[in-house]
Amino acid sequence: MPDTDVPDSNAPDSPSSPVTKSGRVRSEKSKPSIFWLLAVLVLPPMNLAARYKITDGHKFPREGAFVLSPNHYSEIDPIVMGMVSWKLGRLPRFLAKASLFKLPVAGWLLKKSGQIPVQRGGSVRGSEPVKAARRLVERGQMVVVYPEGSLTRDPGMWPMRGKSGAVRIALEQGIPIVPAAHWGTQQLMERYSKKLHLFPRKTILVKIGDPLDLAEFRGRNLDTATLNEATAVVMDAITALLEDLRNETAPAKRWNPSEHDQKETGRFEA
Repeated sequence: MPDTDVPDSNAPDSPSSPVTKSGRVRSEKSKPSIFWLLAVLVLPPMNLAARYKITDGHKFPREGAFVLSPNHYSEIDPIVMGMVSWKLGRLPRFLAKASLFKLPVAGWLLKKSGQIPVQRGGSVRGSEPVKAARRLVERGQMVVVYPEGSLTRDPGMWPMRGKSGAVRIALEQGIPIVPAAHWGTQQLMERYSKKLHLFPRKTILVKIGDPLDLAEFRGRNLDTATLNEATAVVMDAITALLEDLRNETAPAKRWNPSEHDQKETGRFEA
């Protein structure tokens, strides 16, 4: 399994991509931004705590707007996937809990780096997520959306049922959705824990999937049935990637919190 900090060298370059004198596509992170400050703060401790073995990094779009949809089972997942995105040359933006934007320092960093506030349970704060999605397309930026909506309730930490936020953005804005999976983050921070285990150094496995073909859903009325059907396609792809990383088979039926009297938000030990 390759360990890489950059997209595979055989990744195709778009003719319209900004390129360096050597002919390589210019990394999005090469332009000065607030992300440089975040990199100074986050990269040293996270690189000390873990090494990242990224498979199929060439499938990670090097330019243009897209939705990245990974699995979610630890509260440190966003930092891990932010690290992966940075290593692959993109600036990560997330749908983040609106309450975080009220924190004195963290809230300022979230706003300045273009993170998108949503209310707990997935409802939007005004129309900001919709406006933000449009800006993503206009500026050719990426956004990370966890389709599970919260940490998985599945006892084995397999992806649980998905929500429609990721596919709604992809379909409404006409941009690709790229599934991803990671495994090993729980060694850094266990599910529902706030304690970070820095030593010994961990290994986090990451696999990037092919951009999903949602053509059959485009042009259809984006009602609940259509969105649920498209979301199932995304969750199947994420689960398949995680099966490869874990070398295990996921349960035949995806975990649904409502069928186990579990709340959609908050901490819960299965």
